[in-house]
Amino acid sequence: MQAWQVHENGEPSEVMRLAETERPTPGAGQVLLRVRAANVNFPDALLCRGQYQVRPPLPFTPGVEICGETEDGHRVIANPALPYGGFAEYAVADARALLPAPESLDDAEAAALHIGYQTGWFGLHRRARLEAGETLLVHAAAGGVGSAAVQLGKAAGATVIGVVGGEKKAAVARELGCDVVIDRRAEDVVAAVKEATGGRGADVIYDPVGGEAYTQSAKVVAFEGRIVVVGFAGGTIPTPALNHALVKNYAILGLHWGLYNTKNPELVRHCHEQLTELAARGAVKPLVSERVPLAGAAGAVQRVADGVTTGRIAVVPENGAAA
Repeated sequence: MQAWQVHENGEPSEVMRLAETERPTPGAGQVLLRVRAANVNFPDALLCRGQYQVRPPLPFTPGVEICGETEDGHRVIANPALPYGGFAEYAVADARALLPAPESLDDAEAAALHIGYQTGWFGLHRRARLEAGETLLVHAAAGGVGSAAVQLGKAAGATVIGVVGGEKKAAVARELGCDVVIDRRAEDVVAAVKEATGGRGADVIYDPVGGEAYTQSAKVVAFEGRIVVVGFAGGTIPTPALNHALVKNYAILGLHWGLYNTKNPELVRHCHEQLTELAARGAVKPLVSERVPLAGAAGAVQRVADGVTTGRIAVVPENGAAA
């Protein structure tokens, strides 16, 4: 089979190599899956760079989110068990963690309903307890993680403010349903949020960026607001002033979705049921902005790493079941 492998750490376009390899052999409690679609996530870039919290042994195949097919023909969503990731014709995954792919979504969309939407659901509902009528601010609203949070916020009845970088991403955020879109390259984010909220600020802020985005969040969070820290795609991990959180009465909430897979896997399944229902009635639909063949995976991961993409890029093996 064909699989992308990383033999040394570095930029994805430099260290990912497409090679002919043997199909992976599942270990105890694992299953072999034919990859129908694998979506590119920012952690794939971090894995290539050796900067992710998980460091699989070299060489490894990146690709942390797939829609796959079991040997008996069932479509499933899975997080491949590294080092046998999803940018390949076959991957392995833990059998107990497989989730049924929603019938309402195609392969690429089904794969994209997993990490980003689970993160959004847990961040907005489990951690921040978002309520209908509240104002939700989403940083990087046109990206893979942000676009999911926008749709979930609208489905929950919130007023959604999306912060993006550039006119193209602003157009995508509007199409996603943002009530207010702020282009951080052309506008003062803090002033624009205060104007949009009548000076009150946002009740919930969803931040997968960190750095300057977090600094802005602390300035525009409402009384008893909640800032959900999802990641640091901007490259800088902020050091919040806790005295500011104290005097302004807001909460800083961390979210590491992966922990729920070991700490409370039943809640992950419950979340998937909720997401499947939302997808079935059209309340959410993953934004797959590009579909590339397996040969295009390295370039796709690099574009995500560079922050120039919108939604998700899906890697779709051309011959699927080929050995």
